[in-house]
Amino acid sequence: MNINTTLCFVLGLILTLNSCTSGDQQPTLEKGLVINQSTTFTTDTILLSSDSLSQPVLTIRGNDLTVDFSNLLLRGSEVDSLPHRFTGVAIRIQDSKNVTLRNLRARGFKVAIMAENSPGLTIEDCDLSYNFRQKLGSTREEEDLDDWMYYHQNEADEWLRYGAAIYLKNCDEATVRNVYVTGGQNGLMMTGCDHGLFYNNTMHFNSGIGIGLYRSSNNQVLHNRLDWNVRGYSHGIYSRGQDSAGILCYAQSDHNLFAYNSATHSGDGFFLWAGQETMETGEGGCNDNLIYGNDFSYAPANGIESTFSRNTVVNNKLHGCRYGIWGGYSFESTFTANWIAACDYGIAIEHGQDNTISFNLISDTEEGIKLWQRNEQPADWGYVSQRDTRSRNYTIRHNVFRDVQTPLVIAGSEQVAVDHANQFLGYQQLLRADQPNKKLLLQENVYDGPANPVWSNQNEYVDPRPMTVEPGITWAALVRESKLDSLAPEYRADGMETFLPPQHLKGRQYILVDKWGPYDFRRPIVWLRETSADTYTFILLGPTGNWKLTDGSGFASFSAKTGTFPATFTAQIADGDDPLQLNFEFIGEAVTTQFGEQFPKGTPVSFAWAQHSSPTLSQPSDD
Repeated sequence: MNINTTLCFVLGLILTLNSCTSGDQQPTLEKGLVINQSTTFTTDTILLSSDSLSQPVLTIRGNDLTVDFSNLLLRGSEVDSLPHRFTGVAIRIQDSKNVTLRNLRARGFKVAIMAENSPGLTIEDCDLSYNFRQKLGSTREEEDLDDWMYYHQNEADEWLRYGAAIYLKNCDEATVRNVYVTGGQNGLMMTGCDHGLFYNNTMHFNSGIGIGLYRSSNNQVLHNRLDWNVRGYSHGIYSRGQDSAGILCYAQSDHNLFAYNSATHSGDGFFLWAGQETMETGEGGCNDNLIYGNDFSYAPANGIESTFSRNTVVNNKLHGCRYGIWGGYSFESTFTANWIAACDYGIAIEHGQDNTISFNLISDTEEGIKLWQRNEQPADWGYVSQRDTRSRNYTIRHNVFRDVQTPLVIAGSEQVAVDHANQFLGYQQLLRADQPNKKLLLQENVYDGPANPVWSNQNEYVDPRPMTVEPGITWAALVRESKLDSLAPEYRADGMETFLPPQHLKGRQYILVDKWGPYDFRRPIVWLRETSADTYTFILLGPTGNWKLTDGSGFASFSAKTGTFPATFTAQIADGDDPLQLNFEFIGEAVTTQFGEQFPKGTPVSFAWAQHSSPTLSQPSDD
């Protein structure tokens, strides 16, 4: 062996000893560390930056190993840095097999954990909050279209521009459980990952996506709390969601199970789209997914959006959304036993084929089921040139419509059978048909409302005679008799209860989005609700405790000067040109700011509102 070879061997041995650790050793966590043996760290707080996605703080590479961080906090940025400036990766797992990573806390990065080509990966018991999120341009008064996200392509990891707590690529049979993510943009994002299990995670109050799948099939997404993953909403002013969602299922993601999740108050509760390949060729889709027993309520856009695909949607709760279910271009799909209430619209499907809508309860909506097709479709969609996309062949049975203004809006459709014991209770107009239909059948239903309108002879109806009889059995009894239990996935013995407790504030009016994302109820806030000629009305929210008005300017009188949360507070404008400003103080339970800073119980915390600015606590400069 010559001297050069000997030197190379010695240097390699030194690097290996510095980077390879056994379970009995305590490694020094330093930038560029590589781990390829099981390792346990000591609890600590360490600041180590990463400048790019290709230069992680720590790399794990190996097989059958466990890395336990013992609740070590790894920070990628200084405390006073703002989240749109975060860069790099905390932990990267590459070309490994059967790695377990647990008990990590990581914040201040573009991506907290990134894994590639690592089957059998387990990530558990981690807190990956307060990582990257965009600074939003939308305000209470006006939407900024630059805030819309674009998740269509991910062949070259385009999704990474939005960051993530966890990003998985080609990691089959992965398990992610008991992971907490808040105050970021995206929770768990995966591409090319099959046969995984993702459960008991809390990924809420983020400004983008809770859990997202791309070309990922045969996964189980169960028992997750995914509420308030939202942007693009100002109550009573605009309601678009900007493609935020509790769950995103995209581009040839098939045979997945989504069950027992709570994804309320998100842009869409569940957002499924077939993908660009399907749009160009007409082939494939996001097909044969089962969406069962979830709560997707209070979505600014759609409780469930499922398009250009074939899926089964059963037993979901969809309250207070704009659309309960939007199913454009759905085919051979089943929408069964869903509870849709207080939405603007119930189930809306354009250009759908061979779909079954049964055993649903739709109540307190403007429209119940809307089926239609456009006169012209986009010429650049290969999908419509390759497939028969006429609105046709629907079976609508055993549904209950209660206090729906117009239960049926059917236009330009054919072979639609509305028969076999649908119950229409308390409607204003049974059917509206704005375009001619062919072979629309209504029979053997229950009608408890005004007589059916005159049947237009522009439409071809079969047996249009209404039957007015007494209301039938209740919806709950119908569902029991339907024997839909056979579709129910197994409820995991260790699965957590995910649905919001009864005492939690609910409704779209509690989606409050500022430039850093949704409000999370862990800090005091004053939010402008409405204005009149001389009166401003605010809502005050926060933890349990007491607030008081300390000072301000531009106002002459107030409805109250002290109180508890939640509270409605009004202020009368004074004469003059003083700027409008309100300053408050809160004392009560512990407070966590939107950047993760914590104030112990009993600490006086100041919060404020000023005209033309977001309601804030003290925060870093965002110059």
